[in-house]
Amino acid sequence: MRTITYYLATLLLLFLSNHVFGQEVYEQRIEALKAQKEKITKQEKEALKFEVKEINKHMEQGDLTFEEAQLLKSEVAKKRARNIEDRLAIVENQISLLKRNQGKMLVLTDSDTKTDDKVRFGIDIDGKPAFSFRSRKWKKEIKYDRRTYSDFVLAIGLNNAIIEGQSLSDSPYKIGGSRFFEMGWQWRTRVFARTNWLRFHYGFSFQFNGLKPDDNQVFVQNGNQTSLEEFEFELDKSKLRMDNLVFPIYFEFGPSRLRETEKTIRYSIQNQFRMGIGGYGGFNLGTRQKLKYSRDGEQVKDKFKRDYNTSDLIYGLSAYVGFDGVLLYAKYDLNPIFRNAVIEQNNISLGLRFDL
Repeated sequence: MRTITYYLATLLLLFLSNHVFGQEVYEQRIEALKAQKEKITKQEKEALKFEVKEINKHMEQGDLTFEEAQLLKSEVAKKRARNIEDRLAIVENQISLLKRNQGKMLVLTDSDTKTDDKVRFGIDIDGKPAFSFRSRKWKKEIKYDRRTYSDFVLAIGLNNAIIEGQSLSDSPYKIGGSRFFEMGWQWRTRVFARTNWLRFHYGFSFQFNGLKPDDNQVFVQNGNQTSLEEFEFELDKSKLRMDNLVFPIYFEFGPSRLRETEKTIRYSIQNQFRMGIGGYGGFNLGTRQKLKYSRDGEQVKDKFKRDYNTSDLIYGLSAYVGFDGVLLYAKYDLNPIFRNAVIEQNNISLGLRFDL
């Protein structure tokens, strides 16, 4: 019984001492804030005296006229008066907040919230954490010198064939109707360490080269030979399409703008002239022929996916020239369109390329 009484008395004593001590600290903080109000007024007045003294000094040296000096004195007096007013208001608000909460205030802490790898969020009461949690800080490292960039590549234009012993004007394929389409991804890397006039481009592209024969003709595969022959019905459409996967490589030339900060160095080719020369190599993914015609009053659509003796390996030369991301683009297949052909044909394309 005595032991229980002893513990209860001890707890009561601790509670009373903490309460009295807390009340004493609270009153001391109020008095300290009131003393700050007097110091603020004195501090701002001393600063005003110094500024007026400096203005008078410049006036005596002839740097300021009397009117200019008076105007400056009026401005600094207004500034110091507003400083006193604002600073006293801050202290008055702190006093009101303390009185309203009897010295127990919730304070959002921003000190010690950031570490090398974590961020702390929480609320402190009288400088002691009431609750808090830490989350891992997301960091994205900024590379100082970025030498490699990437772009989506899109190209479209006219397609045809260079036939051995014939000019392009004598081509059996429609000039406007035969087209190509290309899309892919490329990377460009600055070749030299401290200049960007030469870049190395590399990537992959899907090429779709189309040929539309003239004069109601279609492609016919006879063994290891592929030739054009007259079709028995009137054609509305005849088209051979070769789908390729290639890996282009270019050396690109052109000026660029250097953008340098304390943390980064970048070479920009935006709104700059560009010229690239290179080639490509890859393989044929498939070849198909589409026919559309009328037979016995009915519309017929035929699709034939065959080899048509087209080359399996694709390789050629290409180049582009232009401004920013809009470029005039040309490519020429060194491989023949058809294997074992009596007269060799090579695919050629001309159009626009967009680096997006």
